[in-house]
Parts: sequence; C-alpha cells; structure tokens
Amino acid sequence: MKQKKSGGARRPPRPPSFIRMDSADDILKRLEALYPKLIDLSLGRVQRLLAELGDPQTKIPPTIHVAGTNGKGSTCAFLRAIGETAGLSVHVATSPHLVRLNERFRLAGTLVTDDALTAVLAEIEQINHGAPITVFEVLAAAGYLLFARTPADLCVVEVGLGGRYDATNVIPTPAACAITSLSLDHQEFLGDNLERIAWEKAGIMKPGRPTVTGAHAPEILAALQNCADETGAPLLARGRDWEIETTADGLVFTDATSRLNLPKPSLPGAHQIENAGIAVAALRASGLDIPPNAHAGIARATWPARLQRLHGSLANRLPENFELWLDGGHNQGAGAVLATHLDGWRDRPTYLVVGMKQSKDAHAFLDPLLPRVAGVWAVVEPGQHLAMPLDGVIAASQGAAHPGPDVAGALAQIATLRPGRTLVCGSLYLAGEVLRTDGTIPA
Repeated sequence: MKQKKSGGARRPPRPPSFIRMDSADDILKRLEALYPKLIDLSLGRVQRLLAELGDPQTKIPPTIHVAGTNGKGSTCAFLRAIGETAGLSVHVATSPHLVRLNERFRLAGTLVTDDALTAVLAEIEQINHGAPITVFEVLAAAGYLLFARTPADLCVVEVGLGGRYDATNVIPTPAACAITSLSLDHQEFLGDNLERIAWEKAGIMKPGRPTVTGAHAPEILAALQNCADETGAPLLARGRDWEIETTADGLVFTDATSRLNLPKPSLPGAHQIENAGIAVAALRASGLDIPPNAHAGIARATWPARLQRLHGSLANRLPENFELWLDGGHNQGAGAVLATHLDGWRDRPTYLVVGMKQSKDAHAFLDPLLPRVAGVWAVVEPGQHLAMPLDGVIAASQGAAHPGPDVAGALAQIATLRPGRTLVCGSLYLAGEVLRTDGTIPA
C-alpha cells in the first residue's frame, strides 16, 4: 500500500523573489571561504543553521539513514529501487557527486533541477549571513530544506563521513538506520582501528529506532552492539538476526518473521548481495508498508561508478573485443572486494588503470589486485581533484605500474594487447572525470 505523502504541515518559508540568483557553484565558492577547513566533523554549526531555517530535518518523510565505509551508496540505491517498486515516491541524498552537483539530491525520484538547487543555496547563504560553515554542512542543510518542501513517502540519506559528527546526523527519529561494511579509511578523522571506526559509524543510532548491519568480525559486531545497547537501539545483524544467500535462481532472504525469494541484484559483484540484504532488512524493520514482492526491486537498482560497464567515447578507444569498466573503490576494503570480483574474470586478461587521491593508502588498495591483473597503469586526469602524482601510484604498485599518463594514454597502450577487460578504479574523483569524458552522465 502506498504511504501517505508527507512533507510536514509547517514548511520553512520560500526565498523572497528579489534574491539575486548566481549559479550554485558561485554560491558554494563564496561559502567555502567562510570556514578554513574543508572537513571539520561537528554538529554545532549545522544545527545552528538548520534552526535558522526552521529545522526542516524535522519535517521530512520517514527516513532511513545509511552509514558505513563501503557500500553506502549502493545500499541507498537498493533502498530507492525497492521503495519505487512499492509505488512510493523517494527522496535520496548521497555524496559525493561524480559529474554534477545535482546528483546529490533526488526529489521524489528526479534529480533536483539547477534552478531549484541554486535557489535553495541562495536562501541558505542569505540566512547564514556570513557565519562559519563548511560546504558539506551547507549541502546537508540544502538537502533537508528541499526534502521538507517536496512531498514524498520515503527519504534515504547517506552519511558523508563517519556518522556521529557528520552533518547529516541531525534526524531526531529516523524510521531505521543502516551500517554497511567497515574498513580503514579517513583515519585522520575516524581513527586507525576498526573498533573506533565502528563507534563513529554507530553514532547515527537513535533510541528505540532499529539499526541494520551486515556481517562483521566478532570484535566489530561487539563494538556496534555496545553502542546499540548504550543508545537503546535494536541492532539487527546479518548471520544473527537476518540472512541473505544465493540460490540457483537468485537470492533468499530470511529473518525472524519470514522468508523472501528474491532476484539477483542488478549491481554486479558478490558484495552487492549483502548491500541488497541490508536494504531489505532496513525497510522491513522501519515499519513502512512495503509489500513483500516489492523487495524484488533490488533487480532494478542503478548506481554509477560501481563496477559500471562503459559504452561511450572512452570505451570506443578500445577494439570491439575489449570491455571497459569503472569503479570508484579507493580503500583497503574496496581493494579486497574488487580482488574477489576479479577472480571471476579469469577467462580473459584484466588490465588495471589506477588513479588515486593523495590522502589514500594506495598500497593497501592495490596489494590484493596486482596478482590478479595482466598489467597496471598509473594515471592522473587533468581535472582530477587532489590527485596522487603518477610516481606515488607507481611506488605503491612496487614499480609494477606503467605511466598512462592519463586514461586515454593508458587505453591506447592496452588496445595493442590481448583482448580483455580494463578496469579503471582508485578514486571517485577519477570516476567523475572518466564519466564526463566518456559522455556517461548520471541521471
């Protein structure tokens, strides 16, 4: 049954018509100058801004809040697909964007328009009145303002970084929370051990609201359970409270109340089975009216730069008997997941094209991948944000990587080799540049 549309009886005021509308990028550039740190995990600044905006985060539809190191975006994609299969209109907030800022906000199924995004950012800039604020905090507030003003049945919000002090963590009573796989990443902000990272992610838990998570090592699950107990939040973990397994025809999901036969997820990779299971379990725990057959929506999910096959202008640089794939994975956990996937690609050679962000542990990412590929190329795209220099990627590969020096150059070299699959990976910033060049724009 379709949920009653909700957007709150009292909506924050719309911007006056006389506000001058610069572009969204112009506004964000001005706002960026208001705070010296790109990342500063804190809730005080965003709570102050949201209060001045009328606390829109309290006026949004029933919300599922998603944290984790890897798999957050894919889980959000599965949540949206299931909700829309059930006939619900779904808001989604994700980050970062790959090509266009609009990708961060989907309003009732459609990406926010340029005009709507620019208008809400102009309103926030005026109300903020020059107070210290980070760009991500502004974008989080923009999402809640947009979601409060557009009726929908379900809201899916992805955590930006961590959880406990992430700017999205201002939803007082989410319908449910989800925590995906955990790995070492952003250690300078979250800590250098998985127990500490689990504590940070578990900060999204709310009293009395269920949190669903996947399978974890015993010590990590214990850390999450301790946080759940302290918060008073029921924790539902894979292997203990629910399970999802492959069958000859697809998947089977089981929990304490029922068993669901499901199709295979549309997103490739064995790791997506757990992400799909987290989405199913979270919606079942949320109390939303989702018909059992709607969970088959996992076969309709789309999510760019997650083992995405490309068919545009970059792919056309390779002979017809080659394939070009793209993945934004960039940390140790993502490297391990991709390595498992490459084990299924042994029928043909795999060529790796890698570009990474300066702050990432490139060696930890590459280490499980190198034994599984026929060659590796280090690249930097001209517009790639905070790119690791070629020498850094080559050193992390222990000298195995050839200089691309960019993706087009690497593909030109690969095109002369035995036909196979080429995987471009290592950075979401690189993925954005690749999608832009390929002409594959997320919609």
